[in-house]
Amino acid sequence: MAVSHKGDIQIENILTSKSKALKINLNRNIYGTFSEIGAGQETVRHFFRAGGSSGTIAKAMSAYDKAFSDAIYGMEADKRYVTESRLRRMLRHEIQLTEDRLDRKVHPDTMYFSYANTVCTIDFAKQFKGHGWVGIQFQLSPNEPYNEIVLHLRFKQNDATLQQETLGRLGVNLVYGAFYYYDNPKDLIKSLYDNIEIDELEIDMINFSGPRFTYVDNRLMSLELVKHGMTDAVMFNDSGKNLLPAQELYKKNILALRGRFRPVTKVNMDVYEQSQKLFFEDPKIDPAKTKTIFEITLSNLKNEGEINERDFLDRADLLCSLGQMVMITNFQEYYKLADFFGEFTNKQIIFGMGADSVMNIFDIKYYHHLKGSILEGVGKLFSNNLKIYLYPILDKDGETLVNSENLKVNHRVKELYLFFKHANKIIDIENFKRDHLEIQAPEVFRKISNNEEGWEDMLPEGIAETIKFKGLFGYKKTITV
Repeated sequence: MAVSHKGDIQIENILTSKSKALKINLNRNIYGTFSEIGAGQETVRHFFRAGGSSGTIAKAMSAYDKAFSDAIYGMEADKRYVTESRLRRMLRHEIQLTEDRLDRKVHPDTMYFSYANTVCTIDFAKQFKGHGWVGIQFQLSPNEPYNEIVLHLRFKQNDATLQQETLGRLGVNLVYGAFYYYDNPKDLIKSLYDNIEIDELEIDMINFSGPRFTYVDNRLMSLELVKHGMTDAVMFNDSGKNLLPAQELYKKNILALRGRFRPVTKVNMDVYEQSQKLFFEDPKIDPAKTKTIFEITLSNLKNEGEINERDFLDRADLLCSLGQMVMITNFQEYYKLADFFGEFTNKQIIFGMGADSVMNIFDIKYYHHLKGSILEGVGKLFSNNLKIYLYPILDKDGETLVNSENLKVNHRVKELYLFFKHANKIIDIENFKRDHLEIQAPEVFRKISNNEEGWEDMLPEGIAETIKFKGLFGYKKTITV
């Protein structure tokens, strides 16, 4: 039995692209269109070459010329072509044409589909590697409403021809997965990398919708992408819809707060509120052009070596109920998170964090893997127009406040720390709620899971009620007789 390993993806008996295309072609109930813009007709080429495609392909087209493309699909409001809205417009248009042109009485058993992609490959200067949107609308029963899978990709290869070939294989995997892995979206996501190496392509967003996916939580699908190394960061909004980081963060100011949020407490929200207030006091900062992100690292989601999906959704539910945007990342080090943000914006970046986290930033042991050690890591962190808003903590005596003035760092990096503090890169949050400093999330979690009393007042308004109503974090409702 053949087994393929890609990162930590393990899939048995991987079919070739030709085998997948042929299986689709030989299924006489599957019939649809291929619309590909920007990288050739790479996906449909596999179906033509596999044989037996006349019963599968209703139409294959590439509207390369912008005037023709606009004449067919209409013009986008932002006049761009490689966008999610463009992809969805293409999918809807082609499905409607199929429905209009084919008589259901003549094709009573046919399941229609529309596959589309709109991409741009690497430029001639090889400075921009390219990206694209890929999607499919499809039926799994005649006359059933359409299901939809939409994803965003970023190319990693440095050759346009190789990128086109990779896109073609991805398209085949998506079409095959839609019809043969629809009942297990996790397997479908893994199968997208069949015959594709993890260092050839990044998938940084995917959304499932439609009648067959009503049970799918797209936040868990995002988690799958990070967990399997398909991307380093994913985002979703307060309604649970997955978002494209590049789109959300482009040329935006960013306020980021990292934590376990297990659960989100009054301390977390005070850090957020006071950081935001301090941020918006700067006249150069436009609140309308600022994104606030509650970020959780993959390592903070792991419990005893494994990621507990229920626990992850509990945290996400609470943050979403507070109207927050959530990001899951594979960046254990802060400078990597700063680098990621720096890919999309050169505006102001703020990390709101407790004094204990700042101490970790200036701890030498976290930089042994870098040639330049802590100088390199901290230098990268602050090179991205970044500042830290420091929220105080209580010292071990339970009385003394620890802030930027008395922060405990190793004597070997004391001068490095003072350099960035005096450069106004580390700023104290002064308007904090002292009575919140004694709140410890692990203690709150313990009380919730053990059904102890006294935890409700440690949480933001409405959060305790949500935990009780939904039974989050192991909370067991008390039944009175």
